[in-house]
Amino acid sequence: MEISESVRSQALDARSAAVALATADRGAKDAALHAMADALTAAEEPVLEANTLDVAAAEANGTSAAIIDRLRLTPDRIIGMVQGLRDLAGLPDPVGDVVRGWTNPNGVRVRQVRVPFGVVGIIYEARPNVTADAAGIALKSGNAVLLRGSSSAAHSNAAVVEALRSGLAGTPLPVDAVQLVPGPREITGELMRARGLVDVLIPRGGAGLIEYVVTGSQVPVIETGTGNCHLFIDASAEPDMAREVLVNAKVQRPSVCNAVETLLIHADRVDDVLPDLGRAMAEHGVRLHADARAAAALAKTGVEVVDAAAEDWETEYLALDMAVGVVDDLDAALAHIRTHGSGHSETIVTGSLTSSDRFTAEVDAAAVLVNTSSRFVDGGEFGFGAEIGISTQKLHARGPMGLPEMTTTKYVVTGEGQIR
Repeated sequence: MEISESVRSQALDARSAAVALATADRGAKDAALHAMADALTAAEEPVLEANTLDVAAAEANGTSAAIIDRLRLTPDRIIGMVQGLRDLAGLPDPVGDVVRGWTNPNGVRVRQVRVPFGVVGIIYEARPNVTADAAGIALKSGNAVLLRGSSSAAHSNAAVVEALRSGLAGTPLPVDAVQLVPGPREITGELMRARGLVDVLIPRGGAGLIEYVVTGSQVPVIETGTGNCHLFIDASAEPDMAREVLVNAKVQRPSVCNAVETLLIHADRVDDVLPDLGRAMAEHGVRLHADARAAAALAKTGVEVVDAAAEDWETEYLALDMAVGVVDDLDAALAHIRTHGSGHSETIVTGSLTSSDRFTAEVDAAAVLVNTSSRFVDGGEFGFGAEIGISTQKLHARGPMGLPEMTTTKYVVTGEGQIR
């Protein structure tokens, strides 16, 4: 199937913009980010009005509360989007950084330097805040961006992009550094076939979207995976710590990919720790999908549960639901995570150095946490200042993707007439 003229034209405009961005200095990019932030601040009212249309449509369609939470914009969330752009301006520019360099015995100098990808396509669902985040991160790292949001956020995304482009219009950088790619569902497929026009695609959303892009794209893809994240309470876990970590990891914001979806508890702690954890979850409105052993222990406390089905161990709820299972030992916990984990973030609460060492060595995930909440798996919390997503693949980048991960490298080889 051919690529439509509209998508081809936008991609070519983005490629032209990428040439200018690749040579733009930090001052120009930072000034553009502040101009985009100013324009978004000025556009708060029309952005919120547009978002009201999207939220109303989602509610009328029976969309889940978790998705509506991701979709909804508020004045505070717009302030956060604006501050995110300004924070990006304060971060170091990765473009031109020398990753490594050396001089060969013949005097030839070799440097590996960071350079932009060129044109980045972001395919994402709901979350109109991603529109501003992705545009800012792409620009700061020297990339032009094609933003393909979902129809559920069409009004919001259009309003945000209009504001960002109006800010760019007052700077020397090209307005087409930031473009929204509108149109029917088929347009996503066209972006996926735009090899040679788009340099890399990054999908952000649910498992279905990510699987669709990863398996069907002719353009290289950086996979930002779903978060079927586990928390394992080891035999030596301190009860208060276990409760605090679990509550934060599950409840603080359940609709995001680094929230815990499955609680595993060592059989030795079923009687003294699990009841307290169950009560804490019940107090926060979390519905527990428990296996037989967990259900039996929780029944004694009056905490209501539902029987865990096979699919519960594979589910990224993104809501106030959580699977609960009892495991006989660390080996069983590791085996469960290997079978059901999505490679995102996995946590152990333990007082044993041996257990923590084994867990961190044997768990295959982008992030492994010991005695702390998985909600810390975030570019901002890591000190990156920003992230485009959390990569669960193993090539190019893994974990929170900050500005350096939005670049590739090239070798610059300099001599004085040497020949081989």
